[in-house]
Amino acid sequence: MEISVELVKKLRERTGAGIVDCQKALRDSVGELEKAIDLLRERGVVKAAKKSGRATQEGAIASYIHMGGKIGVLLELNCETDFVAKTHHFQDLARNLTLHVAAAAPQWVGREGISAETIEKEKEIYRVQAKDSGKSPTVIEKIAEGKLQKFYAETCLLEQPYVRDPNQTVQQLITEAIAKLGENITVRRFARFQVGQS
Repeated sequence: MEISVELVKKLRERTGAGIVDCQKALRDSVGELEKAIDLLRERGVVKAAKKSGRATQEGAIASYIHMGGKIGVLLELNCETDFVAKTHHFQDLARNLTLHVAAAAPQWVGREGISAETIEKEKEIYRVQAKDSGKSPTVIEKIAEGKLQKFYAETCLLEQPYVRDPNQTVQQLITEAIAKLGENITVRRFARFQVGQS
């Protein structure tokens, strides 16, 4: 199948992927743009997974002040080299993540930041809520586990739906950037300040 230059250009604009990757994805998806985007995202995950173990000692601190000074965010985004840290795409990612933190108010970067006590406390709350349903202990435990997954998606930055595209998580957004920039990228930490809240 012959892939038009316009279609490749459109796919590149939407994904930021390289020309060869776009052409291959369009061939594999028989010219369907949305399928090609999905293929590129899947392939990006594979590339990103290979880079995930690499050390991230460079990066940038991004800041954002919102609503006339009522909400502020500081976020440390790390990568492998100073060169990538200075790129427009990396800086944009850092800025978008601060906007997301301001809007979605996550409490932790990822699950590993949550204490075992907090997780057990949440599960106990869900168990108590489910006990009134009269279901068996096994079902109650499954319900508690399901609600815990929802808790992670609401409170962990990497698991939250990205505010500008709720069809992908923040982790998927970062994974796409890893695939595009060719380096591991991690969110080290963030702080969100809101006037009147501690």
